[in-house]
Amino acid sequence: MSANNPEDVGSGKEDTVTTTTTTTTTTAAAASITTITPRKEPPPEKPADIRRRSLIVLSFWAIVILLGLPIWWKTTSIYRANLPLDKMMDWAEGKACKPVFPLHLTLDAPDLPEQEAQALLRLTQDALNDPGNFPLHRIRLQSPEQVLEATSKPSSNAALSIHLTPGESTISSLHPHAPILEITYPPNSMSTSSLASYIASELRSTLAEEQAIVSYLLSTSSVSDEQRPQGISQHVTESLAKRMTRSLKYSRTYHLTFSLFTGGSTPTSWEIEAAVDEYMRPVLDMLNPIHNFTIDTQVQLYATPGVHSQVLSKDDLSSFINAAEWPLSPSIGGAPTINFIVYIGNQTIRLGSEAETSQSWLIPQWGSVYLLSPPATTYVQAESLKQPLMTFTAHLLSLLGTPQSGSLPMRLSTLTRIRSADLVLKASSSLGSLARLSSALPSISIPSSVADGVAKTLHHLELACADLGTTESLEHARTAEREAERAFFEKSMVGQLYFPDEHKVAVYLPLLGPVGVPLVMGLLNELKAWRKRRALKVKGT
Repeated sequence: MSANNPEDVGSGKEDTVTTTTTTTTTTAAAASITTITPRKEPPPEKPADIRRRSLIVLSFWAIVILLGLPIWWKTTSIYRANLPLDKMMDWAEGKACKPVFPLHLTLDAPDLPEQEAQALLRLTQDALNDPGNFPLHRIRLQSPEQVLEATSKPSSNAALSIHLTPGESTISSLHPHAPILEITYPPNSMSTSSLASYIASELRSTLAEEQAIVSYLLSTSSVSDEQRPQGISQHVTESLAKRMTRSLKYSRTYHLTFSLFTGGSTPTSWEIEAAVDEYMRPVLDMLNPIHNFTIDTQVQLYATPGVHSQVLSKDDLSSFINAAEWPLSPSIGGAPTINFIVYIGNQTIRLGSEAETSQSWLIPQWGSVYLLSPPATTYVQAESLKQPLMTFTAHLLSLLGTPQSGSLPMRLSTLTRIRSADLVLKASSSLGSLARLSSALPSISIPSSVADGVAKTLHHLELACADLGTTESLEHARTAEREAERAFFEKSMVGQLYFPDEHKVAVYLPLLGPVGVPLVMGLLNELKAWRKRRALKVKGT
C-alpha cells in the first residue's frame, strides 16, 4: 500500500536526490584535501656525500688557481729586461758627457829667450783658459822643451803647432800641408802680453769652423737646452745645414766606383788604376784612420745620357744620369757606394753668365760627375785623368763632411773630432728614444739582447767620452752608435709594438667562457647549500 501512496512516492525521490548531493560534496572535499597535500622532500644527504661534493668543487678551483693561473701567467707574460732608464736619459739629455775636446798645442819660439818664452806660454794659456773663447775645447799648451823638433815637424800628439818667427809685421798663416800655424811678429815693437793675445785670437779664428759645426750638431740633437751652446747665427746655421745634408752618413768603409761612360765606341779603356794611385791614393791613405775604401772600375760604351744638349744648364744636371740604362754598381758588402762618373763628350755646364762654364758637379750623398772632352786615341791616359781625379778628391772630402778651412791634415783631425761628437750624440739620442719607448709602452717586449746592446752602448760611450776627439774615441763612438741602433730596431721588440687589448679579449673569451661558467656556477651552488645548512643548524639549536 505504501507503494501506491503518492506522497510516499514523492518522499522517495527527495531521498534519492539528497543522497546524490551528499556524495558529490564528499568527492569535492576529498579532491580539496588531495590538492593541499605538501610535496615529499628528498631524503637528507649524508655528511660524507656533502663533504665529497665540496672537496670536488674546491679541488677544481685549487687546480685553476694553483696550477692553471701560474702556467698561464708564465706562458703569456711579456718579458721585459731591466734597462737603466735614468742613465740612458742622462746621456740623451747631455748630462752624462759634455762634448768638450781636449787639444794639445805646441808653441815653438826658438828666437825668444827662455824666460820670455815661458812668460809667453803662461800668458797664452791664461787667454786660452777663458771659457768664452773656446767653450767646446780644452786647450793645453806644451812647454818649450816639448815643442817642435829642429825640422819643424809637429809632434804626433799635437793637434796644431804654433811656430813663431820674428818679422817686420804681425802676420799669421796656416801651413798648406801640415797642421802648423806660422806667426811672424816684430820683436821690438810687440810686448809679450800683446803677442799672447794675438795668438789666442788667431787660434779662435782657426778653430771657429769646428766650434760652429759641433755647436750645430748639439743644437739639432736631443740634449737639453742648458747643454746647448748659444750664439750661432742664422746664416751659419743654414750654411751648415746644407753641408750636413750633402754629406754621407758615417761609415767605417766606403765603396768607390769609378765609371767611364761614352756615347760611342771609343774610348774603350782608360788608365784609371794608375791615375787613382798617383792623384788620389795619397788622400785615401791619409783618410785611412777614419775610413777604409774599396775600389772598382767599369767602362760602358754607347751610353746615352738623359740630356742631349751640348750646353747643360743647372736644371739639366738632375736628369743627366741615365739610371735606367747605365749599370751603376750598387753597394757591395753592405758598405755605402760613392759613384765617380767620367762622361766622354763635348758637353759643358753653363753657370750664372755665358762666360762661366764648368765641367763637373757634385750630387749630394751620391757622388760626382765630370764631363771630359773626347781623347785623340782609343784610350784615356792617366795624364788626362788628372783634373777629374783631383775634382773627385775634393768632392770626396766634401761628401765625407770634411771642414773647408785649414791644411788637409788639420781638416782630417777636425773631421775625427766632428765625427766622434756626431756619433756620440746619435747613440745618446737612440738611447733616449729607447728609454721613452719603454716607459710609454709598458706592454712592449724588451728581450735580453736589447739590454745587452744598451750595456755595450753605455760602455763604449763612456770610453769615447773619456778621450773625445781621438781615433780611438771615434772607434768607440762608432761601436756605440751601431749597438744603439741595433737595440732600438730589435725585430722581436718592434713586432709587438702594437698589441691592443681588444685582441686579447677576442683570444681569451672563447676559451674562458666554456671553462669558467661551470666552475663559477658550481661554486655558487655550493655556497648556497652551505648557507642553507648553516641556517638550519642555527634554527635547530
